[in-house]
Amino acid sequence: MTDLILDAGALVALERGDHTVHADIQTALRVGKPVRTNANVIAQVWRNGARQARLAKVLKKVTVEPITAEDGYRAGELMGATRTKDVVDATVARLAKSGDRVYTSDVGDLQKLCEATGFKAVVVGC
Repeated sequence: MTDLILDAGALVALERGDHTVHADIQTALRVGKPVRTNANVIAQVWRNGARQARLAKVLKKVTVEPITAEDGYRAGELMGATRTKDVVDATVARLAKSGDRVYTSDVGDLQKLCEATGFKAVVVGC
């Protein structure tokens, strides 16, 4: 079973009412497919839970992975190898394994980063 990995762009799209992103997440959850993100992504999008009800509701069902020191080292190496600059993108790429679908608004950088991990994740724009 492949996972659905959410970058900040996917969560912003969800919060803004993007029906495609919402439907894909709900479908994944309904069929038992893991939906994951990491703590850096949450920090990038979370501002006021009282005003982010849609996001809060979905995040209750999403696995939020912690960021470790090892993740920091490997994310830095990925950025160096790909000449990218977004730490959050690099930590998201580290979540993805072959066959996983990564939802992002930054397809170009996430594609480079995922390829550099050696896994064949599918990067989907939103």
